[in-house]
Amino acid sequence: MKMFKHIFTPIKIGNMEVKNRIVLLPMTTGYPEADETVGYRFINFYVERAKGGAGFIIIPFSPVRAGSSMEPGLFDDRFIPGVRRLTEGLHGHGAKVACQLIVSYHVIFKDGMPEVVGPSPVMNQIVHAMPRALTVDEIHFIVEEYGRTARRAREGGVDAVEILVGCGYLLNRFLSPFSNKREDEYGGDLENRMRMILECIASVRKEAGNDFPVGVRLNIEELMPGGHTVEDSMIVAKVLEKAGVNFINTYFGWHEATEPTVAPSLPAGAFVHLIEKIKGCVSIPVIAANRINDPFVAEKILVDGKADLVGMARSLIADPEFPNKAKEGRVEEIVPCIACSRCLAEIFPMYKAWGKRFSVLCTVNPVAGKEGESSLEPTAKQKKVVVIGGGPGGMEAAMTAAMRGHRVTLFEKEDELGGCLRIGCIPPHKDEIRTLNKSLVARTQKAGVKIKLKSKAGLKTIEKEKPDVLILSVGAKPIVPNIPGVKGAHVALAEDVLMGRKSVSGAVIIVGGGLVGCETAEFLIEHGQGITSVTIVEMLERMAETVPPTYRPFFLARLKRDGVRMKMHTTVAEVTDKGVKVVQDGKPGFIEGDAVILALGFKADPQRTEQFKRKAREVYFIGDCVKARMIKDAIEEGFEVGRKI
Repeated sequence: MKMFKHIFTPIKIGNMEVKNRIVLLPMTTGYPEADETVGYRFINFYVERAKGGAGFIIIPFSPVRAGSSMEPGLFDDRFIPGVRRLTEGLHGHGAKVACQLIVSYHVIFKDGMPEVVGPSPVMNQIVHAMPRALTVDEIHFIVEEYGRTARRAREGGVDAVEILVGCGYLLNRFLSPFSNKREDEYGGDLENRMRMILECIASVRKEAGNDFPVGVRLNIEELMPGGHTVEDSMIVAKVLEKAGVNFINTYFGWHEATEPTVAPSLPAGAFVHLIEKIKGCVSIPVIAANRINDPFVAEKILVDGKADLVGMARSLIADPEFPNKAKEGRVEEIVPCIACSRCLAEIFPMYKAWGKRFSVLCTVNPVAGKEGESSLEPTAKQKKVVVIGGGPGGMEAAMTAAMRGHRVTLFEKEDELGGCLRIGCIPPHKDEIRTLNKSLVARTQKAGVKIKLKSKAGLKTIEKEKPDVLILSVGAKPIVPNIPGVKGAHVALAEDVLMGRKSVSGAVIIVGGGLVGCETAEFLIEHGQGITSVTIVEMLERMAETVPPTYRPFFLARLKRDGVRMKMHTTVAEVTDKGVKVVQDGKPGFIEGDAVILALGFKADPQRTEQFKRKAREVYFIGDCVKARMIKDAIEEGFEVGRKI
């Protein structure tokens, strides 16, 4: 509390007092029921964040029929009872609740099918469709629905309403000169482009009352050619304040923008310099947003007067206890959002398959979206548990089992815990992986796990320990192809280069264009000594296939910008002193190079695990020693094993 006194200072928004400055930002989760109502999964997710200490929770609701259950509906009175159950649960933990009114790309008019609509027929690249321009009558209908929905929200116990003007969604498209080409009263100059937004605000006031706090989530910098800039948004913010808006929640970019707003390459608080400009031109509270996943960053934003509140979305998916841990000084125990974009990637297909169900999942929090069904129950019978392997899966399993009351010993052959995380944090923009490792270590220690480092546990160890439960999380080994020349002195494994065990220079060829190969290329460009060129050779048609599609284009564009050459559909047939012989698109070729790095992935080694079968009453294999995969798989499997033993 003393470290973060600004974060935990109350604030008034209109006539509403919020207990602290941490805002759970609105996000599409896919957790509502199929009939668009608020059910227990949805409620449990948000109650857990209120219990974790978030002061102000903003939740998206659809004010019009859109043909999807990605957000809950509030366009009919039948939704009010579910909203009331939700707000009662959140108020029970001291949180204030705002209903964000969100109309994205689709609207259903009368009994028809979902239509992609907008102010003008300007191509929507996300849904790959030309929007139909709304008629004036349809605009009036939507405006009236905003008001009626705000009235229902207040009846459901909601404390405030927020109107979304971001993401490149409907109201944002009306505001932006990029997408609004109308020539009537809703297009043209800024006054006309703002008209629908101001009418929505007036409609909300009329139906919900002048004493009901109203905010706007405003796209400060659209990152679109010819779109709104922060200078435009400063004008808009002043108009909104004059119209009686009680707070401004900041947002950046469109879904179609060519610059990322959620990515590990973005520094913490990446957009604070723009938020500060909005804060400087209005007197109402301003909420900072995007890439705030550290309480020290959040506190500094407030101390420096760059915003009045700090908004977090993915950070509170990763760790609902973030606020309480910060308040209690348990910073190392905070589970960090690593900006991997998995949460976005899980739901982004909805735009191409509108009406189908998708839901948010989290790499570092296996309970996200399962809060009501994955609770940790104290064990009825304490067991002696031995875990071999101190990577993310091993630590998660050990910690989870210990938290439930088992006696757990973790053996790790290296002199520190981390496993694959120790390598994964080395490439550029991967500092969050290092933070994740620190968090796992801190939580494993706090759970009471007995940790034995520099201890390569074998059969003799197991015979001595006599565990009731044995958990193997020993990882996988690098794949080395059986081709001529692969054992040459100028050939190195990617992990050896990243860990500094081997150096390369000159023209470097990386064999394997998966995540490790591409990140190794970026590492060489930024940190390599004497590197003249980097070429990645990949046998498939796509590089970095496992990188989430919401981040992959930005990642690959950065590599291309740095001069990395990428050869797809290319197989290495032989390594020579001068380079590599390849077959590209069925034709033989040669790529000159001074050094070759192998980044062909990993494979499980059955010999590592076979010897441990039947060496305890219960034996479990988790993570890469089963099949080489991603961090999320190791953490999920570790949690599930620890939860059920």
